[in-house]
Amino acid sequence: MPAIITDQIRVLNASNFVSGITTTDNSYYVFMGLPNATDVASDWNTDTPSPIDNFDEHDDIYDTLISAKKITSSDVLRVVRKISWTSSTTYEMYRHDYSVNRLTPNTSATGLYKANYYVMNSDYRVYECLYNGADPANGGKGVISLQEPVHTDLQPRLESDGYIWKYLYTIKPSDIVKFDSAEFIPLPSNWSISTDTADVRNTAVDGRIEVIVIEDVTNASYQFTGTKNNVPIKGDGAGGMASVTFVNGKPTAVQVTNGGTGYSFATLDLDSVVTGSGASFTVIIPPPGGHGADIYRELGSNKVLIYSRFENSDVTNPDFPTGNQFARIGIIKNPEMQGSSNILTDPTVSAMYGVRLAGAASTTMVVANDGVVKQTVGVGSTAIGKIISYDNTTKVLNYWQDRSMADGSAGALHQYSLNRFTKTPGTGGSLNIVVKTVSGEETLTVDTAFTGVSTTINNRTYYLGQTYNSGIASPEIKKYSGDIIYVDNRPEVTRASNQREDIKIILEFWYDATEHQPKR
Repeated sequence: MPAIITDQIRVLNASNFVSGITTTDNSYYVFMGLPNATDVASDWNTDTPSPIDNFDEHDDIYDTLISAKKITSSDVLRVVRKISWTSSTTYEMYRHDYSVNRLTPNTSATGLYKANYYVMNSDYRVYECLYNGADPANGGKGVISLQEPVHTDLQPRLESDGYIWKYLYTIKPSDIVKFDSAEFIPLPSNWSISTDTADVRNTAVDGRIEVIVIEDVTNASYQFTGTKNNVPIKGDGAGGMASVTFVNGKPTAVQVTNGGTGYSFATLDLDSVVTGSGASFTVIIPPPGGHGADIYRELGSNKVLIYSRFENSDVTNPDFPTGNQFARIGIIKNPEMQGSSNILTDPTVSAMYGVRLAGAASTTMVVANDGVVKQTVGVGSTAIGKIISYDNTTKVLNYWQDRSMADGSAGALHQYSLNRFTKTPGTGGSLNIVVKTVSGEETLTVDTAFTGVSTTINNRTYYLGQTYNSGIASPEIKKYSGDIIYVDNRPEVTRASNQREDIKIILEFWYDATEHQPKR
């Protein structure tokens, strides 16, 4: 039973994803993590491994999570392949009938969305090629484009090089900054309702014919020379008319003079107005709604670009530490709040553990990033973490723990319990915290007198990014909650205090075409 999953489900899935982000029912976050990549693999930075998609990796990702930032509706746009207009290039034209049985003439693409039938010009305006000069003389391939489209006319324009371009939209400067990339063009948000695109959208006419292509005139013989006007376009629509030019009894050009409305199939009724036969034509059917009605469907947008910026410019919420590194980014859907089943909604969250320290060395020590921090929490029980960051002013140490730190038994995964640092150690335990520094070790203690989200020092308020209870802070995000839907391993990025990272993630909604090949 031959079957296919159509391109439209890919477009729909991209649309649904964007809608899911904009609804209040969901919360999506971009995260950074894995501060210890070279512990995982010594050649991580030169031969970065591909992520693994299983539940074991899911838990490991959470164990090494550092911070996350909420994705808002302004952080996501649909995108398409970037095709920049370049002089002397032959572009494909829009056709409704490209398929595995009718390849595009220039690139042999198996469908419209794989063809180069739209461009972005040098002023960030986007156009669709409705006609590229294709005729029997050039084998239906068209001619090179010499005239860059620059107009913003609402109707398609015929350029001097024979191309007909349909203006679609201009990329907004704010979208250029956030979403433009070397490979993709951002599409406007909310095309169906946006006032920015209303003129183009409202000009679209369902089933209006714009182009008729001459396919073959080899055996054409008509008893007419010159231009025949008012040639009817017949089909399930109405009102379509064209002019046909003849040279030596052969059609050489067709111009649509009235595109009509409502066509989903059509033919050029040349026989009703002139004697002869032998020419074949294709009436190009526009997409449903007409050109410009639904740009996501018209351009086949099955990709979404998500933008996020990691920086600590907001002093009220310092969730992105500096001085250490990260080597993994990704997206989590609907993570939950720590200690609750409620979905997170905070703009930024910390996934680190924290301890507020007290002791003489707390204001002077220089910690070893990724160094070990320890606390004896009971008889024969040690809590072990690795340092992500330390602030000598606030005396806050952030750290992470994974399964390799189970009771300090190196390499003995799952052999012992993974102990958490505590403000209330058991029998045989201590509030002492042993910190690895660049010069050795320092022993400090948990500042159990401190509770809150900020501290005031010399009349200045410092926000800590987490809530501390008797000197101890837990992650703001509940471990292992939500769905990790995207993971990207990359070479380590070391963060500096004056540094910010612009993250652009492309999600492509696709299917394995080898499983659903149509018969040829």
